[in-house]
Amino acid sequence: MDEVQNNATLPLIGDKAPAFHAVTTQGDINFPEDYKGKWVILFSHPADFTPVCTTEFMTFASMADEFKAMNTELIGLSIDSLYAHIAWLRKIQELEWNGMKGIEVKFPVIEDIKMDVAKKYGMVQSQSSTQAVRAVFIIDGEGVVRTIMYYPASTGRNFDEIKRVVLALQKADKEHIATPANWRPGQDVIIPTPGSCGTAKERMESKDENQYCLDWFLCFRKEKK
Repeated sequence: MDEVQNNATLPLIGDKAPAFHAVTTQGDINFPEDYKGKWVILFSHPADFTPVCTTEFMTFASMADEFKAMNTELIGLSIDSLYAHIAWLRKIQELEWNGMKGIEVKFPVIEDIKMDVAKKYGMVQSQSSTQAVRAVFIIDGEGVVRTIMYYPASTGRNFDEIKRVVLALQKADKEHIATPANWRPGQDVIIPTPGSCGTAKERMESKDENQYCLDWFLCFRKEKK
């Protein structure tokens, strides 16, 4: 256990995502080279043929086109063999749950028997030396880690929240804004805090109909309906 933990690392938000070559259910991939210019959701799960993971994969696969429309690719991982992955993904196609039926998982799932990728991303933690936790890394088109989420084995992920975070990050990058608590697409956004007293005064006295302030440090831009 100690050896596994000592060899594990965890890239931080703002770090370059660790590079790797991997065998997957969709062929070999080289990351991040094969994904330049694309956002990536790299996520791990404890094991194939487990119930919570099965519901997660069905959900992710059903949303794959939504993520592609956001220039975002999915990559899954567990410490299982390629053949176990294939058998499990084939079985998933036979299942029906929560309105989903005949779901085909088309995104790559990494074979990581030696835990090479899992260790680079700190996915093997104290709960087990042979299983990855439910980790989610959102990585931007420049290969930079932008968000990290970790869940225990017993708790399935909220995929609407994962999608919301990607949309919020992309909007913040494009428009140089921030998003408030519980923000959803179409809702008002936060504009940068003034960097001087003069700017703060101008902000508070502004007659711009497209923005409003609760105080000098908290101003919003109205989103067009």
